[in-house]
Amino acid sequence: MSSRSLRSHPLRFLLYLEWSLLGFVLVSEVLRLGFLSLPRLPLLNLLCLGIFAAMSFTLPNNKNNKTANNILYTVSEFMLIIAAIRVGFIRLFPVLFFVLAIRSCFIFARPGRLIVTGLAYLVGTALLIERFQYRSIARQLGPLASERLLFLGLMSAVFFGLVLVFLQLLVEAILSERQSRDQLAIANARLRDYALRIEDVATLQERNRIAREIHDSLGHSLTAFNLHLEAALRLFEADPDEAKALLTEAKQLGATTLQDVRQSVSSLRADPLRGKSLAAAIASLAADFQRSTGIEPQLAIAIDQPLSPRCQTAAYRIIQEALTNICKYAAATAVSIGTQVTAQQLQIEIRDNGRGFQRQQTTTGFGLRGMQERAQALNGQLKIKTAPGQGCRISVRLPITET
Repeated sequence: MSSRSLRSHPLRFLLYLEWSLLGFVLVSEVLRLGFLSLPRLPLLNLLCLGIFAAMSFTLPNNKNNKTANNILYTVSEFMLIIAAIRVGFIRLFPVLFFVLAIRSCFIFARPGRLIVTGLAYLVGTALLIERFQYRSIARQLGPLASERLLFLGLMSAVFFGLVLVFLQLLVEAILSERQSRDQLAIANARLRDYALRIEDVATLQERNRIAREIHDSLGHSLTAFNLHLEAALRLFEADPDEAKALLTEAKQLGATTLQDVRQSVSSLRADPLRGKSLAAAIASLAADFQRSTGIEPQLAIAIDQPLSPRCQTAAYRIIQEALTNICKYAAATAVSIGTQVTAQQLQIEIRDNGRGFQRQQTTTGFGLRGMQERAQALNGQLKIKTAPGQGCRISVRLPITET
């Protein structure tokens, strides 16, 4: 059994109710100490009453699910009450059964409570009728008075049962409300926890989105910038005019890159196409790729249905990153880009005849991972087919409408 102090009592209102009821019994016993019309044992009654009251601090915990302890506790209560009634002739003894019924709600589930309350009613009623029959005054007042006394006893038994039922329903309602509040508090705590988790996930997703934006725009622009500078250095003596033109384009790329970085950091790059159609934006990427590498991509662009802004952005970024990777790693001599819309999906295919790579050995590249994440964010698919010396083919399927 677990000891419970006054401050730790979960429902102190019911504890105060117990003490108030026991206080009435105590007062009735103290006031009748000098009247011994019955063979009463006041000291025994006070002792039983004190032990019964002290048992409120050793109430078993229903959560521990120790049925033997609960039954032993309840049997002890019954024995104390019966001893005080049969031996000590304690007054107001039905009140003790009220307290017993209240306590049973703490230590038993509903079936156990019903059993204890039923036993309390049967035992209490039997003792109540026995108490009325014991009074010799009933035999001295005649048949009519005896009938009235019997009727009074029956009414007392009915009232006793109604009070027991009322107390059990009251305590169960209070306990149910308490349990509902506890469950609500747990649910609120879980909701707060889920909200914090969702906030963390949203923050992480936003960081990843901004990181992809910076990587895609800055990586592509710096790659082109570097290729322009390399070409200008090669042509600086042989063709100064061409080298100057390349440096001019590099300067423009630098300015564009700086603007892109500013926009990415401020997370304002909602439309990297800058108002152009996807076909025009892909053509612009192909032109930049040709100026940087001297390779003219073969374009087969067929977009005959409107695309959602997210679909256009994802497609543009994936193609941009693919061309950037070809510039940096593929050493290709031929590149092709094809798009078409079928079955509410935008299909994209990017091919090159470069050196290829081992797919399993490039799992940590942010570019490839960013492409995959962009496709997955739209419930799309991205597949990469490549092998050393066999070039690379990137196939993408994106839904054209937002779901």
